[in-house]
Amino acid sequence: VQLQASGGGLVRPGESLRLSCAASGRTLSRYTMGWFRQPPGKEREFVATIGWGRGSTSYADSVKGRFTISKDNAKNTAYLQMNSLTPEDTAVYYCAARDEPQIAESLYQYDYWGQGTLVTVSS
Repeated sequence: VQLQASGGGLVRPGESLRLSCAASGRTLSRYTMGWFRQPPGKEREFVATIGWGRGSTSYADSVKGRFTISKDNAKNTAYLQMNSLTPEDTAVYYCAARDEPQIAESLYQYDYWGQGTLVTVSS
């Protein structure tokens, strides 16, 4: 499966953005999806994941209550709704997929990756 992330941009603190991850090649209905981010000068870190079984989700503590991950199988697209953004959310955001039903928080558990989209939060 090929993944294409989009929706990044420059926003002010407190604003919102929705990232999209469009899949091609195979249906996302049988993939667990994850979002990761890499802040400037730092390692890639887990943000959120949604399983393809019961749709279980998990979030990093730093985004819990502000970000929401979802998946539209009909559109073959996963989303990351990001609200109340802060400068600490500035990063390149990557979507990823794994062909297992369980959610996963380690980047090493994902088989497919999109190219990344830059989110900059600044006043």
